[in-house]
Amino acid sequence: MKVDISVARQMLTLVDDAGRVLREYRISTGKAGVGETSGSFQTPRGRHLIRAKIGAGAAENAIFVGRRPTGEVWSPEFEQRHPGRDWILTRILWLSGCEPGRNRLGCVDTMRRYIYIHGAPETADMGTPASHGCIRMRNTDIVEFFDLVPAYTPVDIRED
Repeated sequence: MKVDISVARQMLTLVDDAGRVLREYRISTGKAGVGETSGSFQTPRGRHLIRAKIGAGAAENAIFVGRRPTGEVWSPEFEQRHPGRDWILTRILWLSGCEPGRNRLGCVDTMRRYIYIHGAPETADMGTPASHGCIRMRNTDIVEFFDLVPAYTPVDIRED
């Protein structure tokens, strides 16, 4: 099993070992485009793997800060009280780069940049780049996807 992410199409595709498409999900990548440098707020390209799965069993819309659930649940009213916050909800799949010098180690390390595939508020746009570099998914989609993929599943992030 592997995951293909197309930045141009704003689509995440789950593919089995025979190359068959199992699922496709509309996503949102970095508003600042693609790039690997720390602090760029861009989505890193290249070969990655899911290094950690966080949030199994958490409620839909559970809020995470620093990869830990806060005990709070996102709602439109909660968002109004905390404007401009980068919401990380429901589940987190923490990515690690596999290409030293491109997306691993030094100032281009995907994992040290805290790049995740994670849930987002129902109000978040999908299909257009809007994140701070992570890959955002609808909460119902991230729950399904989280349960389908094991840790260390390969993830390829492409511009095309």
